[in-house]
Amino acid sequence: MPNPVLSTKRFDKIHEEDQAGWAAANGGSAPTRADRVMTANGTFARLFVLVALLLAGGAFGWSQVTVSSAGTVSVPSWLIVTAIGGFIVAMVCAFNPKGAPFMAPVYAVLEGIFLGAISHMFEARWDGIVLQAILVTVGVFIATLVLYVTGVVKVTKKFTMVVIGATFGIFFMYLAGMLMSLFGVDVMFWNQPSPLGIIVSLGIAVVAALNLFLDFEFIKQASQAGSPAYMEWYGAFGLTVTLVWLYFEVLRLLSLLRS
Repeated sequence: MPNPVLSTKRFDKIHEEDQAGWAAANGGSAPTRADRVMTANGTFARLFVLVALLLAGGAFGWSQVTVSSAGTVSVPSWLIVTAIGGFIVAMVCAFNPKGAPFMAPVYAVLEGIFLGAISHMFEARWDGIVLQAILVTVGVFIATLVLYVTGVVKVTKKFTMVVIGATFGIFFMYLAGMLMSLFGVDVMFWNQPSPLGIIVSLGIAVVAALNLFLDFEFIKQASQAGSPAYMEWYGAFGLTVTLVWLYFEVLRLLSLLRS
């Protein structure tokens, strides 16, 4: 799912709200650097916690899927509840940054359970695909972080607009595909193991990876602005959303390549 969390507009709105809140609480004075403790290192520490919870949830979700000797996969019906719950928590957290210290861990566990079950289903059909997807996701994350930190890739206004435009384009493509499927029309060609399907899937994975640069830029701006401590959880939450999307797209792309 495209990541709507860590965007420039979100940062501007949150920063304005923080400034207004501090001014009201301190007689109109602006917050000092000592009062605002968000750091990039703190954000990545929170990201580590969320990833650990994601993996723990994934292990549980994986264990709930059974594969018979004939290759039949059995998935508990209640797992869909974790997907819906994770989506709801993500939407609430996206528009309530102050609740991120509590909601981000809940999202990580719920999304992890669902993702673990999905991963087991893919693994049952394509042996070793989950490990490959994890390695690719980790590799892309490290590569994008290095490119951003070293300044090889600079997040300009034009870069941001292109990535956001592509992200929302993908979102509406997903939405249109799901709505059409409700009427029995299958237009989700990007799920087909054809040259076109593989190219489109690869493009989606690339856009998901590019969103990591926007996440890094958001964290940098929020840290330099001296945002409150809870923003470390919010930044980590946004990165987790992007990594989950990237992992799923890589998993799907690998399945198309191996079909």
